[in-house]
Amino acid sequence: MRKCLFTAAIVCLSCICCNSVKTKNDIVDQSEKLNGSWELVYILPDETTFAGLYRDKKPTISFVTKDNTVSGNNSCNSYSGTLKVDRNKISFKEPMAVTRMMCGDGKGETVYMETLKKIDSYSISEDGKTLNFKMENKPLMRFKRK
Repeated sequence: MRKCLFTAAIVCLSCICCNSVKTKNDIVDQSEKLNGSWELVYILPDETTFAGLYRDKKPTISFVTKDNTVSGNNSCNSYSGTLKVDRNKISFKEPMAVTRMMCGDGKGETVYMETLKKIDSYSISEDGKTLNFKMENKPLMRFKRK
């Protein structure tokens, strides 16, 4: 009887443990949480600081995932395009449509648009207020919900 109870306990514990472990294929689709507008608060630094790149205006990005559309402002010019989202993977179809206004040195907008091209995945915080864009799991950009 003890042997049966012990075996049953082991089997139950194994089932509970197996169900609580997420595998690489169990990544939750958070694409609905992407919808709405976000403001850039961090970009992987180059030789210029974030404040130096975006003195007057921070870049923004907005998503409508049901239409696979993205739009925003790169701190000077507006942009729009299409995107592909699959679970935590994301890519932006090139070329995006971008207005051509003259703004300062333009370095911030160039850094922003070039970094967007590198993004291959994303994550959203549990509270839904922070969006991270990554390349090969390395954080490159961080946004806060507007």
